[in-house]
Amino acid sequence: MDSSPYLFLTVFLAIAIIFPLTPILLARLWAAKFSPPKPGEQKNATYECGLESKGDAMIQFKSQYYLYAIIFLIFDVETIFLLPFAVAFTGLSIGGFVAIMIFILLLVEGLAWAWMKGVLSWK
Repeated sequence: MDSSPYLFLTVFLAIAIIFPLTPILLARLWAAKFSPPKPGEQKNATYECGLESKGDAMIQFKSQYYLYAIIFLIFDVETIFLLPFAVAFTGLSIGGFVAIMIFILLLVEGLAWAWMKGVLSWK
């Protein structure tokens, strides 16, 4: 039995499309049958913690909060990648060592950039 190598890919693609779409279609059919839309003033009203909305939804935040969060994520998450380097330090080839040094250089460069821009000083 010598089937085409593309047969497996075709079947796999069909399953990959059908598998996630089936629950979505079933949920849509269920919603259409058992929960028909009943629009009204109360149902379409904005609900937030049981209180009526007052004023504008736009609130201005200082961008420093976001900058601190982004810098924290960069240096927190990226330094996690240093752990496998520390564990496998003695078994690394020269290419692996150069790659991790470039990685550390980029982290230091990001820290120097943030420091020079004044992002780390709270105003």
